[in-house]
Amino acid sequence: MNARSYWLRLRRMTAGLLVIWFLVSFGLTYFARELSFFFMGWPFSFWVAAQGALLVYLALIGFYAWYANRLDRLYGLQDPPPASEPEEP
Repeated sequence: MNARSYWLRLRRMTAGLLVIWFLVSFGLTYFARELSFFFMGWPFSFWVAAQGALLVYLALIGFYAWYANRLDRLYGLQDPPPASEPEEP
């Protein structure tokens, strides 16, 4: 396992997440106009764009952090544990 393989996997995963981000940001809001019923007094498309997209973005961030940490452990690149402070006499 080498650094080139590590960065290739991380970049591939990042590109996939960027594609999802793009589809949610632009595709979902474009097609949300077709959702023309009201939900709690607001058009449903408003809820999809304002709330649903935020949940997807949070899921993307959480998945990225989980996957990057998993990849770091797999390649032995995790941060060392913090050094304990010396005891006082």
